[in-house]
Amino acid sequence: MIYWMNGMIAWINFGVLIASTIVFTYFYLASVRPGELERKMGERAYRISTVNRIVSAFFLTLVVANYVIYIFHPLRIPALTRFPWPYWVSALAGGILAIPSIYLLGSGTIDAGKGSLIVSKDQKPYGGIYNSIRHPQAAGELICWFVLAFFFNSPFLAIYSVVWIPIIIWFSLAEEKDLIIRYGQSYEEYIKLTGFFLPKWRGREV
Repeated sequence: MIYWMNGMIAWINFGVLIASTIVFTYFYLASVRPGELERKMGERAYRISTVNRIVSAFFLTLVVANYVIYIFHPLRIPALTRFPWPYWVSALAGGILAIPSIYLLGSGTIDAGKGSLIVSKDQKPYGGIYNSIRHPQAAGELICWFVLAFFFNSPFLAIYSVVWIPIIIWFSLAEEKDLIIRYGQSYEEYIKLTGFFLPKWRGREV
């Protein structure tokens, strides 16, 4: 009975993980398009975008919770239960990846301030790390999913984390498209001077 219940919880958690990822993606994409939305409904678009950002944050938290629950209730797929090496190897990989992840997320969040959650028409250009990188928080978050997968010693979560690569790139490109609508040539010039996820080096993004 307990075995059956654990299996059922695992599948429910997996379903919620997929659903939460989809809903989070929908609301976050909606939150990065205030300029486009403003053309249709005026400045109210920024309040709606802020609500969408807050809702997306809730579902992002739910995804993290799904990752944690998966450790206690994994899908019964032997090859994907744990990595075939000692746990310290996974922990070391997670620790190494955590360094750039924490730096990018932390610096990006601090330099963006309330702009990380509140979408404002009067938003001023961010300084700090944003002088070199256009999407430090996105880059840090992308790495963070793999940090969790390695710390949780889960091949399944590592594979699932690959899903976040196209999603986060999609977010970033959508946001840039909208920022060009809002700021025009000044943002296009900013793009030329900065890297997407990493600083430019010798005139090229690396």
